[in-house]
Amino acid sequence: MQAVVIATYNEAENIPSLLRQIKEAAPDVAAIVVDDDSPDGTARIAREMGLPGVEVLVRKAERGYGPAVRDGLLHALRRGAGRVATMDADFSHDPRVLPELLARLDEADVAIGSRYVGGVRVINWNAKRLLLSIFANLYVRTILGLDTQDCTSGFRAYQAGVLRKMKLRTVRSNGYSFLVETLWRAARRGATISEFPIIFEERHEGESKMNRGIIWESIWTPWRLRLRG
Repeated sequence: MQAVVIATYNEAENIPSLLRQIKEAAPDVAAIVVDDDSPDGTARIAREMGLPGVEVLVRKAERGYGPAVRDGLLHALRRGAGRVATMDADFSHDPRVLPELLARLDEADVAIGSRYVGGVRVINWNAKRLLLSIFANLYVRTILGLDTQDCTSGFRAYQAGVLRKMKLRTVRSNGYSFLVETLWRAARRGATISEFPIIFEERHEGESKMNRGIIWESIWTPWRLRLRG
């Protein structure tokens, strides 16, 4: 079994098209929507679509991107998934590339759809946001000694064995630094990590979930990981 985890909060405008496109591109991949009790009805809409192979989990405590993805990954492991991908709900990640992402696990423990390997491929970001993202990845690589060019990409796939070794229940990051912490844990456990180039596009609908708290956590997390191991 293969699965993809999609963390959502107020993605009612995107979720119907996204789920349809995922099932068209990868009909045999289970889609696990992990929703933080969105007031716009994201979870209800996803359920009412009635698509085969789609599960919806609603979380009402410990909200945040990191805990949502963590819970989705753990749920996929309990369901017996051998490979688990993650992707954003806003069409920043092209659902048509999902089969290739999972197929990359034929030769690696972790596969990353990368915005920066072999060049920059980001659409509809202003220069300030692009430079911030590039700097953030340089910052993470420098502090943690990682070889990955795109340490903050949420378009990833993992072998189940690597996820189990990570001890996901103890991952502390709440925001997007969850991506750095899980990558660090995988690398520390000897996982082989493969990147391949993708085109990353700004979200289609809705608003970004980035805020000051998430930014500060992203600044501190690499130091926490390096100092505490």
